[in-house]
Amino acid sequence: MILQALVKEYENLAEKELVTRPGWCHAKVSYGIDLTADGRVKGIIWLKSEEQRGKKKVWMPIPEMVPEMVTRSSGVSANFLCDNSKYLLGIDQDGTNDRVMECFLAAKKRHFTILKDVPGIMAKAICNFFENWDPRSAMEYPEIKEKWEDVTDGGNLIFCMGIDKAHEDRDIADAWMRQQSHSSEEDGICLVTGRRSEISRIHKTIKGVPGAQSSGAALVSFNAPAFESYGKEQSYNAPVGKYAEYAYTTALNYLFAEKEYAFALGDSMVVFWAEEGKKEYQDVFSFLITPKIDNQKMIHDIFEKLHSYKFINLDGIQLDKEQKFYILSLAPNAARLSVRFFYENSFGNILDNLSCHYERMKIVRPAWEDREYLGVWQMLYETVNQNSKDKKPVPNTAAMVLQAIISGSRYPASLYSDVLIRIRAEQGKVTWGRAAIIKAYLIKNYEWTEGANYMGLNEESKETAYVLGRLFSVLESIQMDANPGIKATIRDRYFNSACATPASVFPVLVKLKNSHIKKLERDKGSAKIYYEQLLTELMGKLESYPKRLSLEDQGKFILGYYHQTQKKYEKKEDK
Repeated sequence: MILQALVKEYENLAEKELVTRPGWCHAKVSYGIDLTADGRVKGIIWLKSEEQRGKKKVWMPIPEMVPEMVTRSSGVSANFLCDNSKYLLGIDQDGTNDRVMECFLAAKKRHFTILKDVPGIMAKAICNFFENWDPRSAMEYPEIKEKWEDVTDGGNLIFCMGIDKAHEDRDIADAWMRQQSHSSEEDGICLVTGRRSEISRIHKTIKGVPGAQSSGAALVSFNAPAFESYGKEQSYNAPVGKYAEYAYTTALNYLFAEKEYAFALGDSMVVFWAEEGKKEYQDVFSFLITPKIDNQKMIHDIFEKLHSYKFINLDGIQLDKEQKFYILSLAPNAARLSVRFFYENSFGNILDNLSCHYERMKIVRPAWEDREYLGVWQMLYETVNQNSKDKKPVPNTAAMVLQAIISGSRYPASLYSDVLIRIRAEQGKVTWGRAAIIKAYLIKNYEWTEGANYMGLNEESKETAYVLGRLFSVLESIQMDANPGIKATIRDRYFNSACATPASVFPVLVKLKNSHIKKLERDKGSAKIYYEQLLTELMGKLESYPKRLSLEDQGKFILGYYHQTQKKYEKKEDK
């Protein structure tokens, strides 16, 4: 399903002329080898352009549509018309050697094979160049010597004659396409299209996944006998036709290159697209899954229309809720890519699942918090140490959380446990993000139906764990009011044990509270009355202190603590 969906996306992009046709690809080109009609090197042309990157300007290679480049690992395999200095000039930074000469001879053979019978000045000039060029004497050419470090920096070079580029020559392009139609690859039934075609032995690599090889990584690849079957070697083991192979790799590389339609999540990269190839669907999904401060109102409006069964419009275009939508998560694995997950559903169902998720996450927020919606990455950020250098969440958890949200399934248990661990590690620091995650998890995974009414403080609740959380917050407030400016409270010392084993801690805290109440009686008589009434109300809801709280009840304890604490700050703001 993944490859079929990507081939369909390629056809949509090709119809809009956003991607190259089969046999061609986009490559970054740094220099041009300027040839004379008889094949002599006239000079090296600088083809880089200056671009703004951050606060400074840098010189970057320009994109050119060139004949499709080969996939190289460690062997010698030459590209046609566009390659590095080892292949086109037979030199590297140290000059030439047997290995570099082997690369040059491979390029020479390939260019002669394709261009030997091609008419035209450009084709003859390239043949003459390969016939007469001696890499060992390259340093004797002033035009090469003065730009040696630039030419041999690993960037791609092309052939040209002045402003005329070889890959744009019509006769040469026709010869290249004729050569493409006479391939020595095996025939077979393509698993993607279902048609008989030439099977691609080696698939192009995918670029843009951080952590994978910089030259690209393969999505379909077999490189050892353990992965092969029935004597089928390399990618013949999963027969994909040359057209389908070109289409899916081109589409995936295009999606990764379009930064607004791909985002990093943990160690994975996530790309998404609509079946009909309309970018409006991608735009909506992008800001729904990664909300920012400036688009919170837009998200709210979309969900309002969704709930009232109104049409969703973006830039005057009405979105079809039945439109198929695809989400693919890929992770690096050395020279290959691992599929974390692939999800397909109608766009309307995905929006419904996102809306339900954000509804479960709704909870009272601090006054300074402007965000109404917490994105997936921001959720995962709540599970990591804020003071650590590496703030990446656990890799598998990140992908599983996203999959759970978009599919409407249960959240992974690791999300809940990671939040509890982080709260314990920080001695009871409960942020609104962590409280929202706990609430959403309890509603979805533990079917806590009452939780839907717990956006703010639920003063009617008699759930023991929730009431204990409220009680702990009140005891902490009494200590803080009795000792203004105190740096460490009971939260720093007792929160973890109070949350897990209330019976061993709360009698101590209640006894400790008595001395704080006496101090309040001297300094703040009205506060003493308020707290005693609140304590009487809470203690009346408790029959006893449980010896232990389950993980579910620990979450409710934390929510009770968070809600009661936020209520305290609300009162201060009212005053």
